[in-house]
Amino acid sequence: MTTEEVYGMTESEFLGPESPESALPGRRLSELAEQAARCTAACCGAGTTASDGGSERPAAVTHPDLAGLVAVQLRSGEGPIPAAEERGEPVGAGDLLNERRWPEYRAVALDSGVRACVTLPFRRPHLTVTLSLYSFRPGALEGAARGPAQALGDLAATCLVRDRSYRAALTEVDHLGAALRARPLVDQACGIVMHVLGCDADAAFAILKRISQGTNRKLSDVASGLVDTRGRGLERELASLAG
Repeated sequence: MTTEEVYGMTESEFLGPESPESALPGRRLSELAEQAARCTAACCGAGTTASDGGSERPAAVTHPDLAGLVAVQLRSGEGPIPAAEERGEPVGAGDLLNERRWPEYRAVALDSGVRACVTLPFRRPHLTVTLSLYSFRPGALEGAARGPAQALGDLAATCLVRDRSYRAALTEVDHLGAALRARPLVDQACGIVMHVLGCDADAAFAILKRISQGTNRKLSDVASGLVDTRGRGLERELASLAG
């Protein structure tokens, strides 16, 4: 089942325009949980998680009462979410009242009134997204893993991978912009060093790098300091570094 079959729109229309805000993992997970809960029959709520192997595990739920169900699984390492992540296939319980697996999770779920659940995993390189659906009615989610939630989860996982690439590209652009803005300042500082020591451009730049590394300061900061003082009072220090 595709996005167009679920919502009557193409994937590009569903994704909408790219922006830094839409690329936030928490927002993407929240959208997935809300949409999956709306289009799954007898579903009383949903929760989502994302894992890239790091210490942070962003998650989202459609109702505050469901946050405990996600938290107990991430803390204990037991429940449909860890099981689905490990197996790479949907894991659920038709009636938690009769469920003997995951006793801690079962107790929290029943205390919230949840009787049935299913977790769908969506694996991508270096990323696993889970979508958990919950119902107050036992046996109500038996076909949920083959319904619209599957298409939504596949799309959301793909979007999260794209979002990470988008944020990485923005970071690289920022770094390149900072480097370009600092270049004239570094060139001026190199000119000062060349004038003071009578060395060539390569030697002057090497001295700036040594100062930067030795003082644990950015190269642009070192260059700014030299430009501000025009190298006055630093002749002896520069000469020692040149040697």
